[in-house]
Amino acid sequence: MFEVSGVNQSYGESHIIWDAGLRVEAGACTCLMGRNGVGKSTLLKVIMGLLPSTSGSIKLEGTDIAGKPAELRARVGIGYVPQGREIFPQLDVEENLRIGLVAGKKRKEIPERVFTLFPVLKKMLRRRGGDLSGGQQQQLAIARALVLEPKLLILDEPTEGIQPNIVSEIGDIIRRLNTEEKLSVLLVEQKLPFARRVAQRFVIMDRGRTVADGEMGGLTDQLVQRHLVV
Repeated sequence: MFEVSGVNQSYGESHIIWDAGLRVEAGACTCLMGRNGVGKSTLLKVIMGLLPSTSGSIKLEGTDIAGKPAELRARVGIGYVPQGREIFPQLDVEENLRIGLVAGKKRKEIPERVFTLFPVLKKMLRRRGGDLSGGQQQQLAIARALVLEPKLLILDEPTEGIQPNIVSEIGDIIRRLNTEEKLSVLLVEQKLPFARRVAQRFVIMDRGRTVADGEMGGLTDQLVQRHLVV
């Protein structure tokens, strides 16, 4: 459904991403893992067109979108929740969600399913984003991406700095999106129990390269010790 192959990215004289590859099956979740600073967020930005790639393919349902502008990638069906959420703190919840509508240009109204997934947001439509708790801001960021009605949802460390009950809710929502709506998810996550709970496949990065991948059941203690333990 979604496949990245042979992607390279450089910044000046520095070669950051080396022949990276991963895939996400339709209606499944793949978790991109690795220690801090190995290039996970950079690869996501390349996928979204926020950073240029120097080579390689990025295919959504067989169509190569490498080299296409970032706004086109949203319109063809990729929703993106960056690390740190990046909501608009001075805008209220509804205004933040409507920005997602503008990016997608598919609908004029916020889909009701967003409020089914995140009922707290419906109660807080007039509250400024900056006045929400960290967990509520993360829910808003995910909801804003879902307003696009994407085929692929990309989440960059959605549990970072979030209270445990909201982490559990986010896990439930990812599983629901996979099983009930057949939405594909690419997730960057440091918390191993969360990753094992929600993802069917893993990809590990180290020093800008993808060094291991497979079914989540194949994520052995040896791989964890070699590539994930700090």
